[in-house]
Amino acid sequence: MRRFWIHHVLPTAFAIIPLLAGLLVFVAIPPDARRDYLDRVAESHIDWVILALGTMLFATQTVLAWHALKWAETDFDTRPDKWLGHLAQAAEWFPLLGLIGTVAAILQTFNSIAPGTTPTAQEIIRKYAPAITATGSGLFMALLNILPSWMVGLGRDLIRGLAGYPEAPLVPLTPVAEEKP
Repeated sequence: MRRFWIHHVLPTAFAIIPLLAGLLVFVAIPPDARRDYLDRVAESHIDWVILALGTMLFATQTVLAWHALKWAETDFDTRPDKWLGHLAQAAEWFPLLGLIGTVAAILQTFNSIAPGTTPTAQEIIRKYAPAITATGSGLFMALLNILPSWMVGLGRDLIRGLAGYPEAPLVPLTPVAEEKP
């Protein structure tokens, strides 16, 4: 029974935790803000790009994390580690994509105000609000995409401990440049 847990249940559970964390964050957003965000995303092409790329990257990392958490004969399969490291680094792109979308929407907002007119505060807020969705999308995808590689490190330590093996030396999942002699 212990073998079944170590080989099948725990790797699957640890690979699913980042998805559950993302759902928890999304559900924790106040309902009115979540509804407003979803309404605005329907019309925002930069959000579509951020969310589509982020979801593909997250799905790939989740599959790789599941493979990396599978216990083999004497240790874990470390072949996915290099790719997990690269993909986790790609998560850094999402806040930048969100910032590009935010700046573009702010420029569009200012461009929509006719010269010589004095817009009301409500009009400015209404026109400016869509700019924030790109920031939210970028931050959410960055958060979601750093979790799988973190979960691999934590999950491996827990599984190794349950299997009765001593802790392995700390090896970063992110690739480290090798020095040339």
